[in-house]
Amino acid sequence: MIWFVWNIMLALTWLLLTGDFSGSALLTGMVFGYLVLYLVALGKGERITYVHKIPQIIGFTLFYIWELIKSNMRVAYEVLTPTHTMEPGVIGLELELESDAGITILANLITMTPGTLSLDVSNDRRMLFIHAMYAGDEDNLRRELKDLERRVIELLS
Repeated sequence: MIWFVWNIMLALTWLLLTGDFSGSALLTGMVFGYLVLYLVALGKGERITYVHKIPQIIGFTLFYIWELIKSNMRVAYEVLTPTHTMEPGVIGLELELESDAGITILANLITMTPGTLSLDVSNDRRMLFIHAMYAGDEDNLRRELKDLERRVIELLS
Protein backbone atom coordinates (compact mmCIF):
# COMPACT_ATOMS: atom_id res chain seq x y z
CA MET A 1 0.00 0.00 0.00
CA ILE A 2 2.84 2.39 0.78
CA TRP A 3 4.18 1.99 -2.78
CA PHE A 4 0.82 3.05 -4.17
CA VAL A 5 0.89 6.17 -1.99
CA TRP A 6 4.42 6.88 -3.25
CA ASN A 7 3.17 6.53 -6.82
CA ILE A 8 0.38 9.03 -6.19
CA MET A 9 2.84 11.44 -4.59
CA LEU A 10 5.18 11.14 -7.58
CA ALA A 11 2.25 11.73 -9.93
CA LEU A 12 1.19 14.84 -8.00
CA THR A 13 4.79 16.06 -8.09
CA TRP A 14 4.72 15.57 -11.85
CA LEU A 15 1.56 17.70 -12.04
CA LEU A 16 3.18 20.46 -10.02
CA LEU A 17 6.38 20.42 -12.08
CA THR A 18 4.58 20.51 -15.42
CA GLY A 19 1.83 22.90 -14.35
CA ASP A 20 -0.69 20.77 -16.26
CA PHE A 21 -3.52 19.49 -14.04
CA SER A 22 -5.42 17.47 -16.64
CA GLY A 23 -6.36 13.80 -16.42
CA SER A 24 -3.85 12.86 -19.09
CA ALA A 25 -1.06 14.61 -17.15
CA LEU A 26 -2.08 12.69 -14.02
CA LEU A 27 -1.98 9.43 -15.98
CA THR A 28 1.43 10.34 -17.37
CA GLY A 29 2.63 11.12 -13.85
CA MET A 30 1.32 7.77 -12.62
CA VAL A 31 3.18 5.95 -15.41
CA PHE A 32 6.44 7.81 -14.75
CA GLY A 33 6.01 7.28 -11.00
CA TYR A 34 5.42 3.58 -11.59
CA LEU A 35 8.60 3.35 -13.67
CA VAL A 36 10.60 5.12 -10.96
CA LEU A 37 9.23 2.77 -8.29
CA TYR A 38 9.99 -0.23 -10.49
CA LEU A 39 13.61 0.92 -10.88
CA VAL A 40 13.88 1.51 -7.12
CA ALA A 41 12.55 -2.00 -6.47
CA LEU A 42 15.08 -3.46 -8.91
CA GLY A 43 17.89 -1.53 -7.27
CA LYS A 44 16.92 -2.72 -3.80
CA GLY A 45 16.52 -6.29 -5.02
CA GLU A 46 13.01 -6.46 -3.59
CA ARG A 47 9.81 -7.80 -5.05
CA ILE A 48 7.14 -5.21 -4.39
CA THR A 49 3.62 -6.50 -4.87
CA TYR A 50 2.21 -3.20 -6.10
CA VAL A 51 4.90 -2.75 -8.73
CA HIS A 52 4.46 -6.27 -10.08
CA LYS A 53 0.65 -6.28 -9.98
CA ILE A 54 0.18 -3.44 -12.48
CA PRO A 55 1.04 -5.54 -15.57
CA GLN A 56 -1.22 -8.29 -14.23
CA ILE A 57 -4.07 -5.80 -13.75
CA ILE A 58 -3.57 -4.45 -17.28
CA GLY A 59 -3.56 -7.99 -18.69
CA PHE A 60 -6.72 -8.89 -16.81
CA THR A 61 -8.43 -5.70 -17.95
CA LEU A 62 -7.59 -6.41 -21.59
CA PHE A 63 -8.77 -10.03 -21.22
CA TYR A 64 -12.07 -8.94 -19.68
CA ILE A 65 -12.66 -6.23 -22.30
CA TRP A 66 -12.15 -8.88 -25.01
CA GLU A 67 -14.64 -11.17 -23.24
CA LEU A 68 -17.15 -8.29 -23.08
CA ILE A 69 -16.74 -7.61 -26.80
CA LYS A 70 -17.25 -11.29 -27.68
CA SER A 71 -20.32 -11.57 -25.43
CA ASN A 72 -21.84 -8.35 -26.77
CA MET A 73 -21.36 -9.51 -30.34
CA ARG A 74 -22.95 -12.87 -29.60
CA VAL A 75 -25.98 -11.34 -27.87
CA ALA A 76 -26.33 -8.68 -30.60
CA TYR A 77 -26.27 -11.40 -33.27
CA GLU A 78 -28.96 -13.28 -31.33
CA VAL A 79 -31.16 -10.19 -31.16
CA LEU A 80 -30.71 -9.17 -34.81
CA THR A 81 -31.21 -12.55 -36.48
CA PRO A 82 -34.57 -14.28 -36.85
CA THR A 83 -33.22 -17.69 -35.80
CA HIS A 84 -32.52 -18.22 -32.15
CA THR A 85 -29.57 -20.41 -31.23
CA MET A 86 -29.66 -19.78 -27.51
CA GLU A 87 -30.28 -22.57 -25.06
CA PRO A 88 -30.82 -20.83 -21.71
CA GLY A 89 -30.23 -22.67 -18.48
CA VAL A 90 -28.85 -22.59 -14.98
CA ILE A 91 -25.56 -24.24 -14.09
CA GLY A 92 -23.63 -24.65 -10.87
CA LEU A 93 -19.97 -23.68 -10.96
CA GLU A 94 -17.75 -25.24 -8.30
CA LEU A 95 -15.62 -22.49 -6.80
CA GLU A 96 -11.95 -22.53 -5.95
CA LEU A 97 -12.20 -19.01 -4.56
CA GLU A 98 -12.58 -18.97 -0.80
CA SER A 99 -12.78 -15.31 0.19
CA ASP A 100 -16.01 -13.38 0.14
CA ALA A 101 -14.30 -10.59 -1.80
CA GLY A 102 -13.07 -12.98 -4.49
CA ILE A 103 -16.48 -14.63 -4.86
CA THR A 104 -18.16 -11.22 -5.05
CA ILE A 105 -15.72 -10.01 -7.71
CA LEU A 106 -16.22 -13.16 -9.79
CA ALA A 107 -20.01 -13.03 -9.45
CA ASN A 108 -20.08 -9.37 -10.49
CA LEU A 109 -17.78 -9.95 -13.47
CA ILE A 110 -20.04 -12.79 -14.62
CA THR A 111 -23.14 -10.63 -14.20
CA MET A 112 -21.61 -7.71 -16.13
CA THR A 113 -20.89 -10.01 -19.07
CA PRO A 114 -23.89 -10.05 -21.45
CA GLY A 115 -25.64 -13.40 -21.63
CA THR A 116 -24.76 -14.51 -18.09
CA LEU A 117 -26.15 -13.69 -14.67
CA SER A 118 -24.94 -14.81 -11.25
CA LEU A 119 -27.94 -15.99 -9.28
CA ASP A 120 -26.77 -17.27 -5.92
CA VAL A 121 -23.93 -18.76 -3.92
CA SER A 122 -24.44 -21.94 -1.93
CA ASN A 123 -24.44 -21.68 1.86
CA ASP A 124 -21.02 -23.33 2.08
CA ARG A 125 -19.68 -20.87 -0.57
CA ARG A 126 -18.42 -23.72 -2.76
CA MET A 127 -20.93 -23.37 -5.62
CA LEU A 128 -21.99 -20.36 -7.69
CA PHE A 129 -25.25 -20.69 -9.59
CA ILE A 130 -25.30 -18.94 -12.95
CA HIS A 131 -27.99 -18.38 -15.56
CA ALA A 132 -26.59 -18.38 -19.09
CA MET A 133 -28.20 -17.74 -22.47
CA TYR A 134 -25.97 -20.40 -24.01
CA ALA A 135 -25.96 -23.18 -21.42
CA GLY A 136 -26.35 -25.86 -24.13
CA ASP A 137 -22.58 -26.12 -24.55
CA GLU A 138 -22.07 -26.57 -20.83
CA ASP A 139 -18.47 -27.82 -21.04
CA ASN A 140 -17.33 -24.77 -23.01
CA LEU A 141 -19.25 -22.44 -20.67
CA ARG A 142 -17.67 -24.02 -17.59
CA ARG A 143 -14.22 -23.82 -19.19
CA GLU A 144 -14.65 -20.09 -19.90
CA LEU A 145 -15.97 -19.41 -16.39
CA LYS A 146 -13.15 -21.40 -14.76
CA ASP A 147 -10.65 -19.41 -16.83
CA LEU A 148 -12.20 -16.20 -15.52
CA GLU A 149 -12.08 -17.57 -11.96
CA ARG A 150 -8.43 -18.58 -12.36
CA ARG A 151 -7.55 -15.07 -13.52
CA VAL A 152 -9.40 -13.53 -10.57
CA ILE A 153 -7.49 -15.84 -8.19
CA GLU A 154 -4.18 -14.79 -9.78
CA LEU A 155 -5.15 -11.14 -9.52
CA LEU A 156 -6.05 -11.41 -5.84
CA SER A 157 -3.07 -13.51 -4.77
